[in-house]
Amino acid sequence: MIQAAIFDLDGTLLNRDASVYEFITSQYERLDKWLRHIPKESYITRFIELDQRGYVWKDEVYKQLIEEFTIPEITWEELLEDYISEFKHSCVPFPHLHKMLEEIRGKNIKLGMITNGFGQFQMDNILALEIKAYFDEILVSEWEGLKKPDPEIFKRALVRLNLEPHECIFIGDHPDYDVYGAQKVGMKGIWKKDLHFNHVEQADGVIDDLMELPKYIDHLNSNGR
Repeated sequence: MIQAAIFDLDGTLLNRDASVYEFITSQYERLDKWLRHIPKESYITRFIELDQRGYVWKDEVYKQLIEEFTIPEITWEELLEDYISEFKHSCVPFPHLHKMLEEIRGKNIKLGMITNGFGQFQMDNILALEIKAYFDEILVSEWEGLKKPDPEIFKRALVRLNLEPHECIFIGDHPDYDVYGAQKVGMKGIWKKDLHFNHVEQADGVIDDLMELPKYIDHLNSNGR
């Protein structure tokens, strides 16, 4: 029986692509005094390219932007601080996020989260999505000193939830960090479809819309799996 659903954050609950686009557009407009010599779409497009979907930290991104676009009157540190302080105001959830979490909680199933990233930054985004209260346990890689796909961070979540691997499913968008990482410790790995990846053949299940998940859990439990 499935007794817990554990989630990734970025690309699974938080629509990171939409959030980044909203943030970088807002940053350009907010810092117009220093950035207006750069075509708006050029600034937005280049940030997204350098960001590589969050796998390049923003100090390197902003250093590169300042060099490429010759931005003399504002430092990369100031741009980075703006990112850290303002990104939470641009968080875009995937559709049906709250409804899905409420339905799963209504089935007396525990909720957990394991997310890579900087602690307070990720927590600010979780708070911005207004979902923190739904979760029994939230593990952020910086605070844990471990990151996905290290098996130990998945095992740590199991200990805190007081459950065995076969009692949990993990839902995420990344084939290696999320799906296979969870499977390696004995959880079912559910792939939240992401256009940046091809079909994940080894996933135990695939969802496109978050509202598919409660029914999927019902299916697993009705079959005693």
